[in-house]
Amino acid sequence: MEKDRNDKNIGKKLDGRYEITALIGEGGMADVYRATDVVDNKTVAVKILKKEFAENEEFLRRFRNESKAIAVLSHPNIVKIYDVGFSERIQFIVMEYIDGITLNEYMEQQGQLGWKDASHFIVQILRALQHAHSKGIVHRDIKPQNIMMLRDGTIKVMDFGIAKFAREDGKTGTDKAIGTVHYISPEQARGGVTDAKSDIYSVGVMLYEMLTGKKPFDTDNPVSIAVMHMQAKVPLPSTIRPDIQIGLEEIILKAMEKDPADRYQSARDMMDDLQTFKEDPDGVFGYYPELFEEEPVQDMFEEDDNRKNRNYEPITEERDLPFEDEYYDDQQPYYDDEEQYYDDEPYDDRGGYYRAAVAGADDEEEYEEEPKSLFIPILSAVIIVVTVVAGILLTMLIWNMIQGNRGMNTTNEFKMPSLIGMDFNEATIQYGDKIKIVLESSEYSEYEKDKIFDQDIPVNDPVAKGDTVNVRVSLGAKKVLLQNVTDWDYDTAKSTIVSAGLYVDKRSAYDPTVEKGKVISTDPQGPIELEPGSYVRVTVSLGKNKDTVPVPNFVGMTWDLANTTAESLKLTLAKKEVDDAAKEGTVLNQNVLPNEEVSEGSLIELTVSSGKKKEQSVRISFNVPPNAKGKFHIVLYEGGIARAVGGQFDVDYAAGVTSLLVEGNETADLVAVLINDENGKEARIGEYRVDFDNKSYETLRSDSNAAFEQVDGLKGSTPATTTTVAPATQPTEPPATQPTEPPATQATEPPATQATEPPTEPVVT
Repeated sequence: MEKDRNDKNIGKKLDGRYEITALIGEGGMADVYRATDVVDNKTVAVKILKKEFAENEEFLRRFRNESKAIAVLSHPNIVKIYDVGFSERIQFIVMEYIDGITLNEYMEQQGQLGWKDASHFIVQILRALQHAHSKGIVHRDIKPQNIMMLRDGTIKVMDFGIAKFAREDGKTGTDKAIGTVHYISPEQARGGVTDAKSDIYSVGVMLYEMLTGKKPFDTDNPVSIAVMHMQAKVPLPSTIRPDIQIGLEEIILKAMEKDPADRYQSARDMMDDLQTFKEDPDGVFGYYPELFEEEPVQDMFEEDDNRKNRNYEPITEERDLPFEDEYYDDQQPYYDDEEQYYDDEPYDDRGGYYRAAVAGADDEEEYEEEPKSLFIPILSAVIIVVTVVAGILLTMLIWNMIQGNRGMNTTNEFKMPSLIGMDFNEATIQYGDKIKIVLESSEYSEYEKDKIFDQDIPVNDPVAKGDTVNVRVSLGAKKVLLQNVTDWDYDTAKSTIVSAGLYVDKRSAYDPTVEKGKVISTDPQGPIELEPGSYVRVTVSLGKNKDTVPVPNFVGMTWDLANTTAESLKLTLAKKEVDDAAKEGTVLNQNVLPNEEVSEGSLIELTVSSGKKKEQSVRISFNVPPNAKGKFHIVLYEGGIARAVGGQFDVDYAAGVTSLLVEGNETADLVAVLINDENGKEARIGEYRVDFDNKSYETLRSDSNAAFEQVDGLKGSTPATTTTVAPATQPTEPPATQPTEPPATQATEPPATQATEPPTEPVVT
């Protein structure tokens, strides 16, 4: 790539060991390169902080935090860290090289994933996070771009660049939200406290995207997305992918709860539910009963939404009818187009029959004999009229009296409050001094126990002090019976429990006393009455397990004794030999804890001492003068024999300090020789006593300025005519007879008591 050719880091060898070969990734803070570890002859990844951030203390702090965080992690699903290097010019981290693609690339290629693939990836991510969380580390930027996938489907979580030790501080250093906005948790979005549950939220978002092919919240505005994470309800995955299992949908929704207290409290909890789901994909957890509610009965007008809003009030005799003048004439009969006469009421083509406009008209005439005298009818009419008028006057009088009394007692009147949803005792305490609240009955209802769900005086009706209101109080939801299904076939037990309005959480366990596929127990144990929609855990037998044995403590045994002990318990041992000061064949460690129950035939790996003392590595640092120029390397000698040869370093990238790694055991006195690669000149730069057992060293003598000057490595210096260290017969090595002592002619070097301070005068040879 053209960019690779122009990249100044390509071709460099960091610390004389890591030769950079190609740029493989770019991040906001650092670039990632593929490199070759020339010492171990393996490919590694090197993350180098960008120059524009190298002088920013905040970025340096975060970059160093990455190495600090990953250094305490050791897990097969977390990218390993091998080495770190910090100097004024360059800062880098050497990591495991992953030959694969990001999970984000895989998801883009596949679109929607099947539940088996999705759960396979998520479980590995959760395992990595569980390990990190157990060390007090929160990743805080979980996203598909930060997760690598190997060719065999193995997942590696990487980039703990903004991880922070959770027990040190629950907030970010700047109290600002850190993380990728599409996967950010609500508390991160608002800059609040973050902990392990923030990572779980991000995992929930990833699982949502894997199964649906879409992010739960996605717009062009990052701020809008962050607000939606804080406030918006998560769209149900089943609205995008209707075939998603209910149990899996519950897992997603629980992981993405807005309130961290409502989420899974640990990665282990979420893994447990995924395992339960994999054992029974049709099972449910009961976290969200609304997901199991039946579909509402279809509206009779569903095909025509506009009709739902129309008024279909039936026509009655008492209702005033529209258009009556248009349809009726109290003088003329009704005719149709063929001039046929109808005595019946006409039919209105808008859907109903309209009655005649003239009230009191009879369809048939009644013929009565004409009365002989009008006196009686007239008298009767007068009496009726007088009676009616008197009744009206009396009614008005009584009404006025009532209104007058109310006018004098307005202070005792108020509107009836709503008692619905209130606890009966609370309602009595709050309103008992104004109205008398009487318990009419207690019944089962959708309201919680002891809550009022009905009152016989409507809300806002006028009431006076002392009036009585009758209420009905809830007994709670009607209980359903959970039968004792122990020893039942699981399918039969599940059908019975579900038909009672309860939900099943299936768990499995080995039990030699219960036939495979039958119920061992339920929690709660039946028979018992439960609230509808309650959650019942059903443990089903897997039958008889293999015989198990406790693992003995092999540590301290010899390999032969450990083998004999394992054979007697029908266990198999694997040997991993390492260098250690312990006696050869001594067991140092085992990969299964003592007393842990394992099946017969299980493989136990033992770490055994080779009897050879393990070599330790010590890194010795050397000062580089600020006015140095050119390319150099350093060689460490012990008794005239080279112990370590450093790689070439360019002072343009190592000004200030360079270092060299040396391995050994016990204690050794070493002489460091500086070699100018451009002219071949050499000079002794210092002498050091290295304690490999304690991984430390003591500077006996050191004069960097003099050494660089002697090899013409300083700007403006006069070229020297001779080399400064060894006799002519050994131009590239120090004298064999005096490997740890300076030549006698170098009388101006500082005494041993000032080993760590440079002399005030250059070395004379």
